[in-house]
Amino acid sequence: MSAQLRAEERSIFSNSARREIREQGHIPAVIYGKSVESTSISLDGIEFIKTLKQHGRNAIINISLGDQKHAVMVNEIQQDPLKGVILHADLHVVNMNEEVDVDVQIQLIGEAQGVKDGGVLQQPLHQVKLRAKPGEIPTTIEVDVTNLGVNEVLHVKDIPLNSQMEILDDEEEVVVSILPPKQEEEINPGEEQESGEPESVEGRETNE
Repeated sequence: MSAQLRAEERSIFSNSARREIREQGHIPAVIYGKSVESTSISLDGIEFIKTLKQHGRNAIINISLGDQKHAVMVNEIQQDPLKGVILHADLHVVNMNEEVDVDVQIQLIGEAQGVKDGGVLQQPLHQVKLRAKPGEIPTTIEVDVTNLGVNEVLHVKDIPLNSQMEILDDEEEVVVSILPPKQEEEINPGEEQESGEPESVEGRETNE
C-alpha cells in the first residue's frame, strides 16, 4: 500500500529546534538512501500517524519535498517511552524493483477446531522477517488456524506465500500450536488418608 505526504526541509538541527517543530504539531525526520543525499525534514504529525494507522508500518510513503518526490519506507521510529509520542522518524528511500527485508506481523484468522475441543492455543511467533519488493509487502500475513486440532502445530514452512515473497526465519520454527486440555487429578476423599496412627503425633493432644 502507498500513501502521499508532504515534507519540509529542516536547516536547524538543535534539540530546541526539534522540540519547537514537535510543539507545532510536526515530526522531525530524515530521508536517506543509496542514491539520495541524507536530508532532514519535518512531517505533519497528524497525517504521518494517520498514514501508519491506515496503511501499516511497512507502507510505501510517497514524500513530496519541494520539486522532488521520494518513495520511502519507515526504517525506525523513536518514541517517548512515557508519553508514547513520536520524537523522530528515519525514512529509507527504496527502489521499487529491489527486494527489501522487513518484519511483518502474523495475524491468526479463524477459530481453531482444537480450541473448540477444549485445547489451548499458543502462538510463540508473532512476526516474521520477509524479503520482497516494496510493492509486494503485505500489511500482515494471515495464517488460517480453522482446521488446526489438538496436538497439531503450524510451522513457518506452512505459511502460504506467493512466489514474490520469501520468509527468512527458520522454516521449522513454530508459529502456533494447540495444547491438549489440562487434565486435573481428581482425588477421592475416601482415599486421601490411610487409616491408622499418623507417623508423628507431635502437637496433638493425647489422653493418657
